[in-house]
Amino acid sequence: MRVLYIGGTGEISWDCIHETVRLEHEVTVFNRGHHNAGLPASCRFITGDVEDDAACARLAGANFDVVCQFRLFTPEALRRDLALFAGHCAQYVFISSASAYAKPVRDLPITEKSPIGNPLWAYSQAKAEMEALLGAQDRLPFTIVRPSHTYRTRMPTPLGGNIEVSRLLRGKPALVHGDGESLWTVTHAEDFARPFARLLGEPRALGEAFHITSDAALTWNQIVAEIARAVGAKAPAVEKIPLDFLCRVEPPLAAKLRGDKANTSVFDNAKVKQAVPGFACRDTVRDGLAASAAWFDAHPAEKRPDAAADAVWDRVIDAWRRR
Repeated sequence: MRVLYIGGTGEISWDCIHETVRLEHEVTVFNRGHHNAGLPASCRFITGDVEDDAACARLAGANFDVVCQFRLFTPEALRRDLALFAGHCAQYVFISSASAYAKPVRDLPITEKSPIGNPLWAYSQAKAEMEALLGAQDRLPFTIVRPSHTYRTRMPTPLGGNIEVSRLLRGKPALVHGDGESLWTVTHAEDFARPFARLLGEPRALGEAFHITSDAALTWNQIVAEIARAVGAKAPAVEKIPLDFLCRVEPPLAAKLRGDKANTSVFDNAKVKQAVPGFACRDTVRDGLAASAAWFDAHPAEKRPDAAADAVWDRVIDAWRRR
């Protein structure tokens, strides 16, 4: 098949491209070209900005079999894609988000039939609206994929980003929300990529939505301990800060925590396993974190302290200790 990836160098899409090439599809990558080193040499690269309507319009005329849209965040951009690609591809794959499921979570495990509707995070609301737009039209055959917390070069820390890895390596305390005992599911991008690439061109995937995650859920305390182990840090000191206090002291964290990471999230992957027989993630999160730790070792600059982010965490911890 002729497969177009819009994006291609993010946490998830990078491994999806490699897996699609391994399946011997002809892959074209459309992005700004800043970080393509390491993508398969067999890919065709088109340089352009996803926000440039004229550049995107030229893509439609190429008539790809599958378009994988990783760089879509607004309903307006989706409406543009509907106009461009209808009649020009047999499958449009929209990367949504498992954060679009209703919050707070009422029933576990989460399945694709779980209600959509997250009133706490604008990012998730936009993804849900775009899903609804796709479902309400019949001009463009589509598949919706909802990743949850998927990692490759960014360790799956509670508050996001690699600042906590740097802190662990320097013996500074990590942060978790609440008591750290809520369950969370993290998935390595290589594990995500294997079923994702096999949904491309799959007739049973048309008009359907799938989440793709690991089957294993760990507490945040366990995840932080496993990250420390993976990067060779000592057993971490973990500052456990109540969610309300944390959001009050650092309001920018509120949406991502209340709308996503502070909720217990356990997923049932039966649907994607039925569409892609044989799908299974690696046995333990330790294996996935070891792969990411190897990436960190190859990119030592990522371990350097971030003074601005450090100051935020230190301010939050100090405020909690002085309460």
